[in-house]
Amino acid sequence: MVELSVLDQSTASAGAPEPQAIRDTVELARHCEGLGYKRFWVSEHHNHPTILGTAPEILMAAIAQVTSTIRIGSAGVMLPHYAPLKVAEQFRVLEALAPGRIDLGLGRAPGSDGKTAYALNPNANEDAEHFPANVRDLMAWVSGEPLLTGHPFNGLVAKPMGETSPEIWMLGTSDYGAQVAAHFGIPYCFAHFITDGRGVERAFQVYRDNYKPSERFPEPIANVCVWALAAETEEDAERLFTSRAHWKVRRELGDLRPVEAPEAIKDFQYSDAEKARIADLRQSAIFGTGERVYGQLSGLADQHGIDEVVVLTWTHDQEDRRNSYRLLAEAKAETGA
Repeated sequence: MVELSVLDQSTASAGAPEPQAIRDTVELARHCEGLGYKRFWVSEHHNHPTILGTAPEILMAAIAQVTSTIRIGSAGVMLPHYAPLKVAEQFRVLEALAPGRIDLGLGRAPGSDGKTAYALNPNANEDAEHFPANVRDLMAWVSGEPLLTGHPFNGLVAKPMGETSPEIWMLGTSDYGAQVAAHFGIPYCFAHFITDGRGVERAFQVYRDNYKPSERFPEPIANVCVWALAAETEEDAERLFTSRAHWKVRRELGDLRPVEAPEAIKDFQYSDAEKARIADLRQSAIFGTGERVYGQLSGLADQHGIDEVVVLTWTHDQEDRRNSYRLLAEAKAETGA
């Protein structure tokens, strides 16, 4: 029995105004809550022509106002850009807006190119070196626990404090994030969609073998975030998948742009190398009918000993994305899970 959650990146669609992507994310969160999804996470990227979610904490606040049960989270806050106290304050405010529903997902990667990372924080490289200590301080401020004895910021409190606190997750694609999550005794999410699954078994082994139980999480909790797409028929899923495949092969050539409609690229002239890459993507990607996709996600969960999968779906048209999540939820319901 596998739980389903959502990651949305507010992707730009060719021909649509960029602000619409943000509004679509808010509406998608409401839609997925109605379908019974466990979590709805939003990402952080900067100066990106395709991924327009730059401020997850603001987007989460908007989502909190149109939902009432689904957990809302960041996937994630790229901590080297920010002071831990400020992040703690932002998420304490979010917790006040949606008590017991906030996930604070953390990452170490820049979510941008080097120039943009420098513009966000000229000391980002140095702060990245202090990532574990910053995570430690952030955890203390978010949960209302004291900082280390002798800490220069002892006595500072992230307001507003309340009876609940955000659930902190570590996100990653390598052993490093798994090690940090294990050290602090917090849940860990592997970004399967970034590596196409490479490294996930090793990361989970590192996480579980080194896990130090915490009061809130006495046992390790892990999930994966996977790109997947469901449609009414296999043929329709194949057609919709071409938008993602086209984007990926063009990105690998340095051509970043909004997601294009399948009809707009159906006559695109690919090189032999690009055709081979698309064939590889087609073999490894998870797409098809709702029943087929849910079955593959369940198999992936069984393979890695987890009970939750976070699903990321890209389509040019928002209605196709909404439909994909509906079909997955219906397939899950039909299994009795």
